Amino acid sequence: MDTLLGLRTWHWRATDWTAAAVAGLAAGAVLMVLDLLWSSIFNAHGPWRTSHMIAPIFLGTDTLKASGYAFSVGVVSVALATHYVLGMLFGLALAAVMDQLRLDATPGHALAAGAFLGAVLYLINFDVLPRFVFTWLATLRGGETMAAHVVFGIVAALLYRRLKRTGTEH
Repeated sequence: MDTLLGLRTWHWRATDWTAAAVAGLAAGAVLMVLDLLWSSIFNAHGPWRTSHMIAPIFLGTDTLKASGYAFSVGVVSVALATHYVLGMLFGLALAAVMDQLRLDATPGHALAAGAFLGAVLYLINFDVLPRFVFTWLATLRGGETMAAHVVFGIVAALLYRRLKRTGTEH
């Protein structure tokens, strides 16, 4: 009957969680390199500003009160760990969405899905969360941060599409 009506039954697609985590970590590395390069060249505050803005998520806002954005092993270490864990979590979420909505059918679909989900991640991180908890993150809003998150989403989506194993490879 479903065939006659043109209806398709929904089949839950398994997500390759390992590939998703690796895609998120790798995309996080790309984002960090982009941020360091961009900040080194164009940001008057220097390349460590983003680290000083991310670290307070776990270190508390007292680290924001430190003068300047000088290199600090502790701050950069916490910021990197936070960034990579969040990148991995986003990679997992992105992969689950892509698999269930079949957004990995072609590289173009994956690219569009990654760009869209990267933009959604930017809005959550720099528009929604600063309204309720991490108010200082609002200072990182801007076109370059949005572009970096879109690139992050694209890299994560394309890598996941390429790295994931099919049902016969498990």
